Amino acid sequence: MTAEANPDTLSIGQEIKLARRRRRLTFARRLLTHPSFLVGFVILVLFTLTALLADVLAPYGPTKINYRSILAPPSAEFWFGTDAYGRDVLSRVIYGTRVSLRIGVFVVVMTGILGTLLGTLASYVKWLDGLIMRSLDGLMAFPGVLLAIALAAALGPSEVNAIIALTVTFTPRTARIVRASVIVVQGMQFIEAAHAVGASHARVIFRYILANALSPLIVQLTFVFAVSIVAEAILSFLGVGPPPPAPSLGNIIADGRSNIQEAWWIAVFPGLIIAVAVLGLNLMGDGLRDILDPRHSGARDKT
Repeated sequence: MTAEANPDTLSIGQEIKLARRRRRLTFARRLLTHPSFLVGFVILVLFTLTALLADVLAPYGPTKINYRSILAPPSAEFWFGTDAYGRDVLSRVIYGTRVSLRIGVFVVVMTGILGTLLGTLASYVKWLDGLIMRSLDGLMAFPGVLLAIALAAALGPSEVNAIIALTVTFTPRTARIVRASVIVVQGMQFIEAAHAVGASHARVIFRYILANALSPLIVQLTFVFAVSIVAEAILSFLGVGPPPPAPSLGNIIADGRSNIQEAWWIAVFPGLIIAVAVLGLNLMGDGLRDILDPRHSGARDKT
């Protein structure tokens, strides 16, 4: 008879490993059976593959000018039509997806790191709480998009500056979520037990507190990813994002605004791509929130 078949014969270490394995299997099963998460995940995978394989999927170069096909409508040759310079809109949208996803990923990573650091310090080091949170409240006093536009305009139009502006914009809200989660976890008995047995502050923070406070952060970052794509498009549309001729979804839409009546496809197709990407990320975030916090899912089902 195996140890797994007879739990009475398991050691404490084996029981812990078995419990962890069961939790991982339960989590994977929830992921694979949640419709919102699956739909959002599939959309995100398709967009990621499109961005990674842009050199293969794009029928033309994103900056290739063809004066014989200026403002050509959608056709078998140009699926999304062409713009005022004869550039293939489909190719520009494919490469623009790469730029938007790259900016979104960097913003999510930097926001996650800074938000976790500031939120943990504010909740764990009491004398820093007021200083950090009041500074973040000052940033949150400005509307998010306006703050990003102001920062990007001050820094200058570039992809790196757009990432910095969006990171500064979204970090305060992320830090507040981390702070609230850490405060809740800090009050639990196993944290007091860890301190009682002499665990170091670093071990308590990384091994116990952050490990049990990551769920709200993960959900928040999926929404940050979605909003970053929209915000990048706004910055590029206003001319303070990645500068042309390099394509981004925002500056493709900006290129089409002067010809919107006779060449609607230039602005409509990248706009639809943004909408689908944001929809997928929001569905994925909703699914993760239900999976990581079953109480939320149950409360929603009762309403």
